[in-house]
Amino acid sequence: MAEQCIFCRIVAGEAPGDIVYQDKDFLAFRDISPQAPIHLLIIPKAHITSLAQLADEQQELAGRLVILAKKLAEKEGITERGYRLVINCGSEGGQLVPHLHLHLIGGRKLGDRLG
Repeated sequence: MAEQCIFCRIVAGEAPGDIVYQDKDFLAFRDISPQAPIHLLIIPKAHITSLAQLADEQQELAGRLVILAKKLAEKEGITERGYRLVINCGSEGGQLVPHLHLHLIGGRKLGDRLG
């Protein structure tokens, strides 16, 4: 665990989070600054700083992250209307927390612009 990483602290139960899902590898919780009615953050429990640090041997983990997002979209009831998945990478990519995370955003019409 990265000592100061807020997401690692949520995983460890040392910081609060509105957790909607967890298993041995992943944790999903509601974003504290939601951009839409449904805005979940899905993270691997293992600390991976960003998408840029994802190793080739973690390919299965990355695939499972996306499949989990699909399942959570179904659970949240936004599959039919649509949703957006976003992974920000690095400071210029808009990544605010240095822990790999996938945003699941939906529940309203999203704009065509990404940035």
